Amino acid sequence: MKLNTVIFDIDGLLIDSEPLWCEAADEVFVDYNIRLTEQQYISTTGLRTKEFLQSWFRFYKIDEAEVANAEKKIVEIVLHKIKKNPIIMPGVPYIFDFFFKKGFKIGLATSSPQSLIDLVVELLELKRFVQATASAEDLEFGKPNPLVYLNCAEKLNASPFECICFEDSFNGMIAAKAARMKCVIVPHHAQIKEERWGAADLKLSSLQNFGELHFNNLI
Repeated sequence: MKLNTVIFDIDGLLIDSEPLWCEAADEVFVDYNIRLTEQQYISTTGLRTKEFLQSWFRFYKIDEAEVANAEKKIVEIVLHKIKKNPIIMPGVPYIFDFFFKKGFKIGLATSSPQSLIDLVVELLELKRFVQATASAEDLEFGKPNPLVYLNCAEKLNASPFECICFEDSFNGMIAAKAARMKCVIVPHHAQIKEERWGAADLKLSSLQNFGELHFNNLI
């Protein structure tokens, strides 16, 4: 089946927001006497904030009744930090223009809330490119479950077999492959040599490195 749709994750792929989620969590976790290591953060990258909190609150035996309040605070802090200093990842304008010129349908699918999607679309001036967005915020399951990708494809009136997904996290990659979509993984530079990316159809160090030859190898 011919590829005609591309779906992008947001955090860590289009905008350098993963450190901001860590900073926000650190600020909120002070109230609970929790301090996560870098490896602990990496292990939960790609999960929804609620699932991230549930995981660590269980681990540190914090009352899960606190999850909703902590989630609200973290999201508010992250949105404020992004508005204050948005750091766009290399190659973002290029990759959207690449697929736009090919006539591809373009969507965004993320574990983050709709408020972050709307903010990023505005800050990165993506409105003319993006035809559909999907958030896993209120879904029964987030990534690595494929539902958010399947929902985005449905909104774009596309079969999963027609879709290429761009991801930066392991949970996101698994979600894309579980949705039976092609997956291009662009990991953080410190993780790029890890063997776990082998499930992806293509691994790149940056969005700006994606070219016609890579595209032809995916079709």
